[in-house]
Amino acid sequence: MKDVYVHVGDLEPVDILAVGAHPDDVEIAMAGTILVAEAEGFRVGVVDLTNGEPTPFGSVETRMAEARAAAAALGVVFRATLPFPNRYLQDTREVREMLAGIIRLTRPRWLFVHYWEDAHPDHLAAQAASEAARFYTKLTRVELAGEPYWPERVFHFFSTHIRKHPDPDFIVDISSYLDRKLEILRLYESQFVTGRPNNPFFDTIATRARYFGGLIGRVAGEPFVTREKIGLASLRGLI
Repeated sequence: MKDVYVHVGDLEPVDILAVGAHPDDVEIAMAGTILVAEAEGFRVGVVDLTNGEPTPFGSVETRMAEARAAAAALGVVFRATLPFPNRYLQDTREVREMLAGIIRLTRPRWLFVHYWEDAHPDHLAAQAASEAARFYTKLTRVELAGEPYWPERVFHFFSTHIRKHPDPDFIVDISSYLDRKLEILRLYESQFVTGRPNNPFFDTIATRARYFGGLIGRVAGEPFVTREKIGLASLRGLI
């Protein structure tokens, strides 16, 4: 698609599409869940709605290299970045249509997007634009890439800048993948390492994962919420 930068892979059909405001948001929230899903045979794609810049110690070139390395480490089918800057993301028709085109081309069963309460305006805009884009994907008589489509579910992840304890609808067991998640996050050196001596970020991520894991009797977990009820075809998947 025009103006969409694809780091790795191609815009191919996936089972799961995770949409973040910036490179690193998806990894912070659900890198472990992506690894779990891939181990079970699901195909996963990632879309960043901005290039993440400007930031204090980054550059567009650095952030794109970090996002590409993280995508390779995650093993996703593709990672794409839309041509919008950090701090100025808006829920506009342009953003909605670009994301809707990607959704129509990749036809995910499930969308994972930002939670609807946050202190970061970009995260709020990303959540609103993502849900609007889902609606746009089913429209006919519009100038969008691909054919009309409707993702079955939208799940919301937590990559927030607000000090609020989430009350999840479900928690994914990432006990076997917590260490790999932390390794992937360390690839974003410009954000979490450079110029930040003694940064507690990685300890905080691990502590939160262990807390949510403890809620389900596991070592580590990642929380999610959904506006719609979840149905179970079987009780075998319950922990």
